[in-house]
Amino acid sequence: MKFIVSSSVLLKHLQQISGVISTNTVLPILEDFLFEINNKNLSVVATDLETVMRINVEIESSETGRVCIPSKILLDMLKTFPDQPIAFMVDDHNSIEITSEKGKFKIMGENADNFPKEPSKEDATHFSITGNALLTGINKTLFAASTDDLRPAMTGVFIELTPEYAHFVSTDAHRLVKYKRSDVKTEENASFIVPRKPLNILKNVLVDNDEELQASFNDKHFFVASENLQLSCRLIDARFPDYRVVIPADNPYILTVNKQDFQNALRRVNVFANKSTNQVAFTISGNELQLAAQDIDFSFEGNERMACQYTGENLQIAFNAKFLADMLNAVETEDIKMELSTPTKAGLLKPTENGENEDLLMLIMPLMLNNNY
Repeated sequence: MKFIVSSSVLLKHLQQISGVISTNTVLPILEDFLFEINNKNLSVVATDLETVMRINVEIESSETGRVCIPSKILLDMLKTFPDQPIAFMVDDHNSIEITSEKGKFKIMGENADNFPKEPSKEDATHFSITGNALLTGINKTLFAASTDDLRPAMTGVFIELTPEYAHFVSTDAHRLVKYKRSDVKTEENASFIVPRKPLNILKNVLVDNDEELQASFNDKHFFVASENLQLSCRLIDARFPDYRVVIPADNPYILTVNKQDFQNALRRVNVFANKSTNQVAFTISGNELQLAAQDIDFSFEGNERMACQYTGENLQIAFNAKFLADMLNAVETEDIKMELSTPTKAGLLKPTENGENEDLLMLIMPLMLNNNY
């Protein structure tokens, strides 16, 4: 089996799927790429048994065949090459000879028949979603997913599909994000939880455009495919918490601030906050917002005032500044709106206006105020 491919093109495509490969695996073959050649098309597969990614690369070849190639040494080699055509020659014993313009290299591959099979799309439900919609849904929710493996349902993004809309929801019990798309829907209600790892990979490889993706799911797997890339992953088999019950129905106090000014003030004041809690206290009175933080252990203290628009009674409430900063990054409007109630009730953070076909709501739990503020 022989084929010729551009070194830079191959490297670019392999790097897109290499994030799937786990470095500490008990099965050595999971450290390999599966190369499948069919005439002028090369299909490369990477898997960790939970997530599978396949990418298609144009090559010069008139043959068919399959072989597993160790991923690390192949990537390390390709990174050192300038852009040039390289030839791969694979013999019947899975020995791979790679020839460049000035060199010749040998790698021992493995039998492709030992590579894990891809999951079946049997009984899959299909739905339509654009690259932009999926990418935006991931970017606006994934940061709030939990990293606590003891609560597996919260370690991914919950996707809820209905005939009218789709919800992307994530939470770590301290904050919650709900992102709605009215241009993504299915004929019947359905929901599933996609793990963090495949979503992180998709975030880095999806193209932000209006191209329709082929998306589907069954009771065990989620599948998504673009023109040259396919991903499948095992779903999280757990029950997502009922997020609707924690969203307050009535938060009458409305705080509106410039997002950029708020981010900068929050960043400066958080320097002086306790590093384990990142607590920043808000004192809102009239059209002035005061941010305050202190770390009693080191006698650090920081205060800053900024202008705001506020309707409601004077209020003092504290939040985790790091969580707030992550949430602000998900908002694209010039101003942001916070809906508040009491110092012990969750606050809602929203953009002042939503884009077409979308609606974003973020919830953050308050921290217990120190008596020193």
